[in-house]
Amino acid sequence: MDSERYRNGFQKLKEIHGNKGEEAIGSLKEIAPDLSRYIVEFAFGDVYSRGALSLKERQIVTVSALAALGNASPQLKVHIHGALNVGCTRQEIVEIMIQMAVYAGFPAALNGISAAKQVFAERDAGQI
Repeated sequence: MDSERYRNGFQKLKEIHGNKGEEAIGSLKEIAPDLSRYIVEFAFGDVYSRGALSLKERQIVTVSALAALGNASPQLKVHIHGALNVGCTRQEIVEIMIQMAVYAGFPAALNGISAAKQVFAERDAGQI
């Protein structure tokens, strides 16, 4: 796992998610090392490392997509944290969820707001 893609991806992962990203990949390695490597190399090494969008813009897109899916609450919370880590404001996160009401429906928006509320509470409690 010393490829340049892996090193670049792991650096990008840490830039967005800090120690929590490193912990998640570490725990995933125990059960699915190949999946762990694919996430780091492809998602973060190839896609997140592209230059056309900033990390903040990429996190806005990711949070929007996960909220619209409506079935990825754990990943949504991780990426809300990541969005906040790279410069999104809480109000921007709320606005993303309001926008989801139009395009993904009110249930997706409500689930997204619930995830955001939980993330905000964790951050306020110093858990992050």
